[in-house]
Amino acid sequence: MRRLISSGSPFERTAGYSRAVVQGDWCFVSGTTGYDYATMTMPETVEAQTRNCLSTIRGALEEAGFSLADAVRCHYYVTDVAFADIVFPILGEAFGEIRPAATMIVCDLIKPEMLIEIEVTALRQR
Repeated sequence: MRRLISSGSPFERTAGYSRAVVQGDWCFVSGTTGYDYATMTMPETVEAQTRNCLSTIRGALEEAGFSLADAVRCHYYVTDVAFADIVFPILGEAFGEIRPAATMIVCDLIKPEMLIEIEVTALRQR
């Protein structure tokens, strides 16, 4: 059974995607940027954006009946190689004991204020 999870972002409807899709024991969380979706504001620092990303992802996973502990794969996209050393400790706080497979890529994102985007795949623990 397929279940769609929304974070309330206006981008979801405009671009035609869900924050997360649950299919069986899997949860696929879309690439999530650092917006605060309650206020539709974007913090200026990569640290604050990373924390917002993780908060939005955590909320989507919880709504889907999962937790960060179920994460098996993470993709991190940053706009500057210097951000890696800045966000590693924040990611370590969230995923340090979970240790999912992960990849970090340096690239452009679709809006200049976006500094990081995080995508997570989770598998329900039995």
